[in-house]
Amino acid sequence: MNENRDRRNGTMNSGGKILIVDDQAYNIKILLTILKTDYATAVAGNGKDALKTAAVWFPDLILMDVMMPEMDGYEACRKIKNNEAIRKIPIIFITSRSDIEDEAKGFELGAVDYITKPFSEPVVRARVKTHLALKFANEELENQNLILERKVRERTQELVKTQDVMIRSLAALVEARDSETGGHIKRTQNYVKVLAENLKKHPKFKPLLSDRYVELLYKSAPLHDIGKVGVPDKILLKPGKLTADEFELMKLHTVYGHDAILKAEKDLCRDSFLRIAREIAYTHQEKWDGAGYPRQLKGDEIPLSGRIMAVADVYDALISKRIYKPPLSHQTAVEIIREGKGKHFDPDIVDVFLEISDRFREIAHEFADYDEERERLESDEQ
Repeated sequence: MNENRDRRNGTMNSGGKILIVDDQAYNIKILLTILKTDYATAVAGNGKDALKTAAVWFPDLILMDVMMPEMDGYEACRKIKNNEAIRKIPIIFITSRSDIEDEAKGFELGAVDYITKPFSEPVVRARVKTHLALKFANEELENQNLILERKVRERTQELVKTQDVMIRSLAALVEARDSETGGHIKRTQNYVKVLAENLKKHPKFKPLLSDRYVELLYKSAPLHDIGKVGVPDKILLKPGKLTADEFELMKLHTVYGHDAILKAEKDLCRDSFLRIAREIAYTHQEKWDGAGYPRQLKGDEIPLSGRIMAVADVYDALISKRIYKPPLSHQTAVEIIREGKGKHFDPDIVDVFLEISDRFREIAHEFADYDEERERLESDEQ
């Protein structure tokens, strides 16, 4: 683009680069006389030479004779239009033949115009000027489109980064309340991703689990317990079993999370990335048989995001050490989830979980909170 712009500003002696292709020296001489003062020119005596020159010199316009030895203008035009590197170069056929059929054939091959012999200098100048102007305008438009696409891409990347920072910041609020949740957040996030990616192979879930949806699940998972910021410390950090009244207060973390995310979501578009985060926060404690909370949803009434999160959350809670309980082994956790199939958990999701449960153990090991936890997980594997 810069080269074209410089040419239009009159640098060198040229308003563009023109390749003249003709097997008759007389015709070439006439065209050079008309054009060489205003344009950079090159010549070729046949279609084969034209292809070679165009591929290394990249002219802005080609004036191509139709009838030539070795390779005629039609064949040369066809080959140029099939070459990705030079296919956009406009071609004007120069010919002594003016049959409608001949012109139609040239236009079908991709030519932009015809100039008939004998040459009229005003006509040659006008046609060349017009088609160069069109070519430069198209290039400028393409350049502007590329700039616009780049800006849109950069803006989209900025928005994605903003979303990620927002989610991490909100998740950090939970970590600040409970130091045991840091590893839990990272582990459950990765459990959710690997589970969703494998659920995509299931005919029931494949239509729902687009790559975009799985990515949003992965990014939203850290917010599943965001509502715990509203739970009093004496309940959240209690070392023993909660009383019935305390548990009722703890259950409200799903409502707190839903309401907090909903407030943020109202300021964004209807299909906000926070929708999935809100679903997860609100429904990850629901159970397949309707015995969960806060709304006692049952079966497919529970959003898919909540059903996936439920398996990830329970598995990690079982294998993790907490102030109110010791950790369970990976195998024990797997058996408990197996037993919860069709009761606590979506049975189809449990089936997929059982197939990939070793991946859960690997994730737990990778994001273990303590070295002793990692050592325990390693001993489970042996």
